[in-house]
Amino acid sequence: MTSETATGTRRATAAPPAHRDPNVLRWLGAYTASLLGDSVYFLALAWAAARVTGPAQVGVVLALGAVPRAVLMLGGGVIADRLGPRRVVITADAVRAGVVLAVALALGLASPGVWLLAAVALVFGVVDAVFMPAVGALPPRITTRDQLVRVQGLRTLATRLAVIVGPFVGGAAMSLGGPAAAFAAAGLVFALSLVLLLNLRVAASPPAHPADASEAAAPSTPSTPSTPSTSPASSTSPTPSASPWHDLAEGLRYVKRHRMLLALITVAWLVELGFSGPLNIGLVLLVEDRGWGPGGMGLIISSFGAGAGASALALALGGRIPRAVPLSGWCLLLGSLAVGALGTTSALPLAAAAAAVAGLAAGFTGAVFAALLQTSTDPAYLGRVTATTTLLTVGVVPLSYPLTGALAPHVGLPAVFLGYACVCALAAALVPACATLRGASLPPRN
Repeated sequence: MTSETATGTRRATAAPPAHRDPNVLRWLGAYTASLLGDSVYFLALAWAAARVTGPAQVGVVLALGAVPRAVLMLGGGVIADRLGPRRVVITADAVRAGVVLAVALALGLASPGVWLLAAVALVFGVVDAVFMPAVGALPPRITTRDQLVRVQGLRTLATRLAVIVGPFVGGAAMSLGGPAAAFAAAGLVFALSLVLLLNLRVAASPPAHPADASEAAAPSTPSTPSTPSTSPASSTSPTPSASPWHDLAEGLRYVKRHRMLLALITVAWLVELGFSGPLNIGLVLLVEDRGWGPGGMGLIISSFGAGAGASALALALGGRIPRAVPLSGWCLLLGSLAVGALGTTSALPLAAAAAAVAGLAAGFTGAVFAALLQTSTDPAYLGRVTATTTLLTVGVVPLSYPLTGALAPHVGLPAVFLGYACVCALAAALVPACATLRGASLPPRN
């Protein structure tokens, strides 16, 4: 199958709905398999570490991957822009498949020490640093702009499926053959993702919107550095420099100059902070405080997942969504109320209902914001912009978890949850307050 080749004729015509496009479905299968592989790998790594070391060292082994992922994430965005996202994700899945299969073989033949597991965690952290920006930059190259909201809805569904199925697959493999079998299962799933990616048709660059073509044809006037073009096919896209460091700095400058992207990334960071804190460390403390037990925690998490899945399914299969960006602001306001209710109610059914509403809001706004980011970013910068967003959400937000645990005994869990609700409300307020977001829109869908 041809690598990243231009598919101008195909992109010039209207693409089928994403959920009926064989090319998008191949990508969806590969992405789902990759997420499943991640889930099974993480479970296998934790179990293998517990066998060869103590509980404290297990946490260290699992945390080792986060270090190179955070440090190298922006560099991963540069690599995705310079080499192309398809090539990067294929290489990443190939490396992951090879590494975990080698570990499975090593565990089957001997009993390696903790050093091997630490090395594997570090390798996965490095691979994740290049994989995550590339996989975020790939959707605009496999379909047309008007289908990106549907693609993001499908992506959310894949994430929810992996969260549910991954631990089951890992546990089943572990019960049959221990960590070695679990690592082998992860390797096979990564290999499946690799096969699907090799058969994926990818455009050389994201397709241009008709309006962009007319703008490119019109006489251009010099633009000031403070007002860069927001066109997805800007004629001012830079040619790759000889220095990756220059590309990295230029990517950060691009985000800083692009007012809408800067506002969008800020809102996305606040959304992740407002929803992740309550649903991670906050929920553990809440369940223990209310005496709801593991069953209650499972019900709340499942309710959040069901809400997010429902909104993702509606976006994936539904038709045009008028004023999707302003509607996201209202969804965030509703989500902030749900987060506040979750932390203040003492009734488990009400907590589950609040979690479902929060999931609906998070799923809808996440898909809309991701599609808006992809349609508003110059294709030459898409990997670096995705890396910046991912670093702030995946890398920085977890740093707030220890703060949550430290504040809860002093101010009380209701106050902590209400604080997170205020963060969500601030994100909701920024959508209409920022002129660039207030006037933003997504391409109409066929």
